[in-house]
Amino acid sequence: MQTDFAIHLSDFLVHHLPEVKGVSKNTIFSYRDTFRLFLEYFSRYESIPPEKIHLSDITVDHVTKFLNWIENERGCSVSTRNQRMAALHSFLRYVQIYSPEYLCEFQKILSIPPKKTPQREIKFILFEDMKHILEMPDISTSKGRRDRMIICLLYDTGARVSELINIRLRDIRVDSPARITLYGKGEKQRSVPLMDDTVTCLKQYLKEREKLYETSGTAFLFCSHNGEKFTRAGISYILKKYVDAARSKCTDLPEKVTPHLLRHSKAMHLLQAGVNIIYIKDILGHADVTTTQIYARADMSAKRDALEKARIHIETDSSIPAWASDMDLMDWLEMHTRVIM
Repeated sequence: MQTDFAIHLSDFLVHHLPEVKGVSKNTIFSYRDTFRLFLEYFSRYESIPPEKIHLSDITVDHVTKFLNWIENERGCSVSTRNQRMAALHSFLRYVQIYSPEYLCEFQKILSIPPKKTPQREIKFILFEDMKHILEMPDISTSKGRRDRMIICLLYDTGARVSELINIRLRDIRVDSPARITLYGKGEKQRSVPLMDDTVTCLKQYLKEREKLYETSGTAFLFCSHNGEKFTRAGISYILKKYVDAARSKCTDLPEKVTPHLLRHSKAMHLLQAGVNIIYIKDILGHADVTTTQIYARADMSAKRDALEKARIHIETDSSIPAWASDMDLMDWLEMHTRVIM
């Protein structure tokens, strides 16, 4: 016999999230992993097997212990802990409508605040270093031109790597005004304008590979000879190869350069060029401008560091006496005090 927890959890993952909330597959997978860990915790530490868990077992005490277990024993970061808690909160908001008898306990759990995380430093590639990386592929070869196109599009559009590998021919417009349509988190789509140099490279790339593509336009922009799209790992490998080659010319490159770092770099370069933060928000596909503001804060930190490096150090002589030891000054003050009195 199914428990009330099993019934509601199945409906939450299979129907509510994809059909009612319309969340992405990645979000559903993340929520699924949260509950897989939740079931593991109950089985190992509360001696309650998955098939016997009831909604009444979900208490603020158990949830708190579960979150501490994730962080302390599994060694997960605070941000991961907060993500797991957000998944539990989402489930409880859904299920409390159907089981109001547990409303009081569920609200105690919903009141658990996220744990504060240290403000992470936004790393990015300097504009000149980005130019050096783009010069690394050997564009006398077809493979080199493909690799340059991948890096160029990653940077020029500020795309997430998942957005890049899912670009299809129908998402591209090379005629003026040139643009590309990206599909972000939650299947949200946005159009990003393309710069002239990127359009020139893109036209050449498309012409070279027109025999590989279907006429329907559903083929992926970056794909293998059998039509399969590139993987995240494949894009990361290509980028790393040329970043490593550019390190001899670029002394300020971060130790680890990922495809997502190019997205950060594009945002920082737009900000430094004076582009309005609202436009940057739209280009990156952020739901809220507060997310984009992390780049503004990072830019201020970078400016302070630059000013600090350019600061002229003024030597001070510790032997200079305090003003009270300057007898000429003290005599002058005493004379003027008599005048005033």
